[in-house]
Amino acid sequence: MREPVSLAGRSALITGSVGGLGLAMARALASAGVSVVLTGLDPAENIESVRQQITTEFGVAARYVEADLTDPDAIRTLVARASDGAPIDILVNNAVVRHFAPVCDLALEDWNRALAVNLTAALLATQLVLPGMRARNYGRVFNMTSVYGSRGTVNRIDYVTTKTAIQGMTRAIALETAGSGVTCHALTPGSVRTPIWGERIDETVAREGISREEAEQRFLDGKQPSGRFIEEDSVAEVLLMLCGPVGEDMNGAILPIEGGWLARG
Repeated sequence: MREPVSLAGRSALITGSVGGLGLAMARALASAGVSVVLTGLDPAENIESVRQQITTEFGVAARYVEADLTDPDAIRTLVARASDGAPIDILVNNAVVRHFAPVCDLALEDWNRALAVNLTAALLATQLVLPGMRARNYGRVFNMTSVYGSRGTVNRIDYVTTKTAIQGMTRAIALETAGSGVTCHALTPGSVRTPIWGERIDETVAREGISREEAEQRFLDGKQPSGRFIEEDSVAEVLLMLCGPVGEDMNGAILPIEGGWLARG
């Protein structure tokens, strides 16, 4: 049996990581000795306590870079700043925007923003870090997709389209990096227990006067056969595993972490 994953000395950039799943993945990497760079749209002072907590708890460097991922120049600046002092070994393309609207009602501006953040930003960040990863014979690129990258749903055409496309991007990157020490995967969570979903459950409880347990089951009905939300740490632990030695023999996988949702066919 192999020892628990230790990635001491590695450095990671995680987009969309000021809270929720992105922050959970950053914390998991930090727990394995990885220096982490957090990103988001919040001013740095709003994230300082989060950054300090990671450094104190795990004894690694943790930095925050504010970046608007709709702007290619901002992405270039982000990667340059994230690479200052330690090259990026692990890239997690997690940032996402989504809009809830029928096909005919989705504004073109919202469509273009989703393409920019969910897809183009992931491509550009990957292009910027790949040469260094190849030169060091080690790299991990993770693209966050969704069950809706494999299943359609109504009123979320920008989200479904970009999450489907990033699966194709993942396969293409994996083939181009095969044998170089660099791997690329797409993590495919179902409904994750994040603060955002918690707020939606709370709204349902207040609106309909039902228990929290009933509200959760109503939300999950017909989706995850497990009958429960995916925990953020479950997704983070899969990512962490693939950064270690076991990840050397996997590349280009679309990895479901969705309580059996996709098994419904």
